[in-house]
Amino acid sequence: MSMQQIYLAIPLLPLLAAIVVGLFGKHLPRSFAHILTILGVGASFALSVYVLKDAMVSAPYNETVYSWLKSGNFTFEIGFLIDRLSAVMMVVVTFVSLMVHIYTIGYMAEDEGYTRFFSYISLFTFAMLMLVMSNNFMQLFFGWEAVGLVSYLLIGFWYRRP
Repeated sequence: MSMQQIYLAIPLLPLLAAIVVGLFGKHLPRSFAHILTILGVGASFALSVYVLKDAMVSAPYNETVYSWLKSGNFTFEIGFLIDRLSAVMMVVVTFVSLMVHIYTIGYMAEDEGYTRFFSYISLFTFAMLMLVMSNNFMQLFFGWEAVGLVSYLLIGFWYRRP
């Protein structure tokens, strides 16, 4: 597995888990939500630790992964900047998120929105990783906005009055 594939896998694993749990969580066993999202975030954490070890001895990685939109002289690209600081932040984000995921198993055990909550916090992890790993201001802005949107979803999680 190349380093670019590892860089791609780190944010995409929590995103994939969030999508699967969000779309199919009600049709699968309840424990599937926490198992899949914890596997996604746990794998991202392990890969982030590996990237941190590599970043401490390697030159910074700054590459475009995908050119999403081109209009005249403007190009919106999705890319990653992996240096020591971003690698440390990747480890911090994935570790804290993993601990939140594990704690949430017991805390949300009886909640009817169990799968939805796991989908949201996994999506939050994806957004934070995209923010931390971005190599341009537009991607940083979209990561910031995604963090804000998912924060709004988490803040408004209990929207019914008892």
